[in-house]
Amino acid sequence: MQNKSKACKNRCGPSGSDALPEGIVVKTSNLEMRPLWGSTPENNNAKPSINLLAIAVGIKQKDLVNEIVKKFPSSNFIVMLFHYDGVVDEWKDLEWSDRAMHVSAKNQTKWWFAKRFLHPDIVAEYDYLFLWDEDLGVENFDPKRYLSIVQEEGLEISQPALDPVKSELHHPITVRRHKSRVHRRYYKFRGSGRCDAQSTNPPCVGWVEMMAPVFSRAAWRCAWYMIQNDLIHAWGLDKELGYCAQGDRTKNVGVVDSEYIVHLGLPTLGGSNGYKLGNDSVAAPPMENLSSETRVSSDSHTIDPRSLVRWQSYVEMKIFKERWSNATKEDKCWVDPYGKPVNQIRN
Repeated sequence: MQNKSKACKNRCGPSGSDALPEGIVVKTSNLEMRPLWGSTPENNNAKPSINLLAIAVGIKQKDLVNEIVKKFPSSNFIVMLFHYDGVVDEWKDLEWSDRAMHVSAKNQTKWWFAKRFLHPDIVAEYDYLFLWDEDLGVENFDPKRYLSIVQEEGLEISQPALDPVKSELHHPITVRRHKSRVHRRYYKFRGSGRCDAQSTNPPCVGWVEMMAPVFSRAAWRCAWYMIQNDLIHAWGLDKELGYCAQGDRTKNVGVVDSEYIVHLGLPTLGGSNGYKLGNDSVAAPPMENLSSETRVSSDSHTIDPRSLVRWQSYVEMKIFKERWSNATKEDKCWVDPYGKPVNQIRN
């Protein structure tokens, strides 16, 4: 018994599995569908590289989503749709709908779905995870060529570049560069927040935007833990993603120029009906705190619900920054691999 105890002392299984014999413990899973009867057909060919495309969708963008999914070959990609408007049946007429997984929860964001349904142990078999928004144009994008470039360049976290003419642009580093295959940094030589060849911090380097990120398996395992349970917007998360780059973020995070997309910037979450401010309103920001572009009428005191969504995004970004700051101070064992605050920009 003593010898057995010594032999088993260092055996390590997942939490909660100690009551089971080791051979029955399955540590990971996947999103593959199984037949209700009979055996799963054998595939004698070498297993292809399998990747996952997950999109938060609403029925209003059905045509756009259809064009996106048709770009991703079924032999290489599993498709998962997160229905934030609760409408599922109206997608059944699309030829690929039966092979896609459909998850429905009303008025939730892509990151809420990802935290709950894309646990690293569930998606461990997939080489890359495309966690995309629905308002993307993919006319000039080929996912197989994209992955070939990402692998050759060693990018753990990436995104396709944005068409500078047709896209809604938020960050200069994401803009497509002509005659370029990949870029990893942004240059700005004037004004505040300058970026040059020696810059090592976001948004000069190590930055992708949250509308179309692509994660390697290892990078997603790290990023999943960074997503907060109670903060459903990803604003602020992009500034810290470089810590999940599996090494040097100046090398392992990049924007692919040769395979680019259009970010249409369409309004989605929040709907289009006005929201009346009054005694029955819930968590509505003061009118003076809303920008002029989000107000509708000071006389009617009615605002678009999307304004409330945007306001919540700002609130959550501030909360996340505070949590990150506190965590880095309180964790005495953590060492910042970059040696200075991630939000510090070289001047």
